[in-house]
Amino acid sequence: MHNDAGTKGEDKPRDHFSAVAKGYFAFRPRYPAQMFDFLARTAPGRSFAWDCGCGSGQATTDLAARFDRVLGSDLAAAQIEAAPRAANIEWRVADAPDSGLPDASVDLITAAQALHWFNLDAFYAEVRRVLVPGGILAAWSYGIVQVADEVIDAPVQHFRTVTVGPFWPAERRHVENGYRDLPFPFEEMDAPAFAMEAEWDLPQLLGYVRSWSSVGRYIARHGADPVSPLADELLALWGEPSTRRTVRWPLTLRIGRVPA
Repeated sequence: MHNDAGTKGEDKPRDHFSAVAKGYFAFRPRYPAQMFDFLARTAPGRSFAWDCGCGSGQATTDLAARFDRVLGSDLAAAQIEAAPRAANIEWRVADAPDSGLPDASVDLITAAQALHWFNLDAFYAEVRRVLVPGGILAAWSYGIVQVADEVIDAPVQHFRTVTVGPFWPAERRHVENGYRDLPFPFEEMDAPAFAMEAEWDLPQLLGYVRSWSSVGRYIARHGADPVSPLADELLALWGEPSTRRTVRWPLTLRIGRVPA
């Protein structure tokens, strides 16, 4: 889900997620199955997909259910180590522009919540090299978490913007604006509207918050856990911790085709 290679003009890859890798797969929300069905239908074939910046494999495993073979690559070795194993998935520690794949070998490339980390010029050159004629690049992001109960949502948003606000990487702004400011030099296609929604209890929500890169950076700076005070505040508002509440994320998908 992340491959921290930096945005356009940055040469040195960075890793914001190894510190939170253990909780990443367990507590990240699942993308809608309908989106992967749409991507599989849109791709020119279902032989091979590459999930670039795969993190610990949230999207990779869904692709593996629809494609014969899948490569999941990420810069963070800790994320790759945390990814689940499957017979038709190859995991690889690699920077986004260095897939190691043969020319014209991939039907679909995905970048799930990851495009904003890449050196885009180099990545797009790699995309054009490895996609088959008519192949598809799909990049998506999900924005700010929203708890349906406003009383619960308010302290979560305060924590996100104030407590750990200074510790979000600058590239986070691209996620919050739906990638609209990032160049996307492909034959862009319309995509259906997709959204993520989950019914989570309090431990699940807190586990998700602990997986934020900003939390890992806060802990590295201060040597203290910023989530514990939030947990106490939410416990007083939540009621029984096992009670499930609706959590939503807006989802933005950009999809483009290379010429056949």
